[in-house]
Amino acid sequence: MNPADPRRWLRDARRVLARLPSLSMGRVPDAPALPVRDPWPGDPGRGAALLKGELEYGGATRPLLPGQWQDVVGSTLLRACAHGFTWLRDLRALGTDAARLRARQLVSEWIAAPPQDAIAYRPDVIGARITAWLGHYDFFAATADDAFRQRLMARLVSDARGLSAALPAEEVDARALTALKGLIAAAVALPEHTGFTVRALKFLPHEVLRQVLPDGCHVERSPAAQLAALQDLTEIRALLQAGQTQPPQPLTNAIERMAPALRVLRHGDGGLALFNGTREESGTLIDQVLTQAGRGGRGPSALIDGGFQRLQAGRSVLIVDCGAPPPVGVDRYAHAGTLSMELSIGRDRLIVNCGAYPAGSAEWRDAARATAAHSTLIIGDTNSSELKPNGLGRRPTDVKAQRQEANGAHWLEAHHDGWMKPFGAVHRRRLYMSESGEDIRGEDVIEAAQPQPFVLRFHLHPDVQAVLQQDGEAVLLRLRSGGGWRLRADHAQLTLEESVYLGGAEPRRTEQVVLIGHADGPQHVKWAISKVG
Repeated sequence: MNPADPRRWLRDARRVLARLPSLSMGRVPDAPALPVRDPWPGDPGRGAALLKGELEYGGATRPLLPGQWQDVVGSTLLRACAHGFTWLRDLRALGTDAARLRARQLVSEWIAAPPQDAIAYRPDVIGARITAWLGHYDFFAATADDAFRQRLMARLVSDARGLSAALPAEEVDARALTALKGLIAAAVALPEHTGFTVRALKFLPHEVLRQVLPDGCHVERSPAAQLAALQDLTEIRALLQAGQTQPPQPLTNAIERMAPALRVLRHGDGGLALFNGTREESGTLIDQVLTQAGRGGRGPSALIDGGFQRLQAGRSVLIVDCGAPPPVGVDRYAHAGTLSMELSIGRDRLIVNCGAYPAGSAEWRDAARATAAHSTLIIGDTNSSELKPNGLGRRPTDVKAQRQEANGAHWLEAHHDGWMKPFGAVHRRRLYMSESGEDIRGEDVIEAAQPQPFVLRFHLHPDVQAVLQQDGEAVLLRLRSGGGWRLRADHAQLTLEESVYLGGAEPRRTEQVVLIGHADGPQHVKWAISKVG
């Protein structure tokens, strides 16, 4: 035992005791006492891939075939997905007998020979697995033989006891909510185990208050984490109501704040803005989450605590990351993208960040997290935050924004000090959007005692066609819908270069507009994006 961490020792001891059959099992019920429903839509395309033995998640793929549970392959995130069984909803969406039998076979083999992979027993993964097995019980288990259902229920009871003993989860980010959700799902399905509800409610209010900022933004400052946490919290509320337990007030308040905050982080196509480990996600899913949350109407124009600004006029939406990176412990997916921006016109994305490859290799994950993968300025080819495998090292600490609006027009000025230590420099970005949304202007300034080499990047969505004009001072941009826009700049060399887009279902080639400054030249660049015709 490490005497410096008695809480971990006590938690480990509880988990060992929970696994002892003579103390923990008791009578195993024949079936869940109350139905637990998975409320989210599956993807039949992914379900078809699962029938072929391919699990896709976070942009990466790993084999998932009968008889292969002991093979530990793929990134941590991909393995957690495999052992969490959330992909059962994709097989259910496929809806065939073959899909049902494959689901039953994979669950049966997992129970018969539990994998050695430690990730399978992390509290959030256990919570996801319990919720998935119960949420799809009627799909893969209700028509199975008695022996299978008895093994399944025995494993659910055992996992729930182990999860209860493991709380509070060591993870301090959104994964802790998934762990709590699993225990509450078990409490609903196994009401004779009254301690599950008591233990979950002991930790839930504190966890909600710690993870949800006053403005409703999730503490990880990631639209993807915002969506996932809101999904978990709405499920937890529904589960408590199904079990005739009054949801604690902090949970209800958090859902009411998080739903409008999620709207701030959506583009006109209904998908998410690509900040801090986020991909577009399904607009249909986001709509369904907001419906479950029960808050209608438009979101606010800014998340002050979360640090996001949304400028909207006409058909144009400009979303800017104006906040300091998330604190240590909740920064595992944080990007070095401070002051980066995304612009959409109606349902067309124009200026984007590269997105995320959360389940890919370390090299791909770091490439997507780098400052150069974002639509912002970079000094000396150095990230504004230091990238580390499990978060950030050096990072901006002074990040502030001021905003004004008049007659439908917007002005935003923001700065950050992420390059103060390596270069003694501050990046200041000024943005303007006209009342029509068809004239967007910006100025990026470096404030430093010594001039610094810099590059300003505007990554384009792959559906945008870009043509460098002959004078080399502007780029004509044509949207998929046919609208034309022009990007021009002063005080910098303008070029078109290759880029990659990781925001969709698979990586796509695209381009970026690059403005190159010089150490001995002006330490600022002015640019404008305006509608043509």
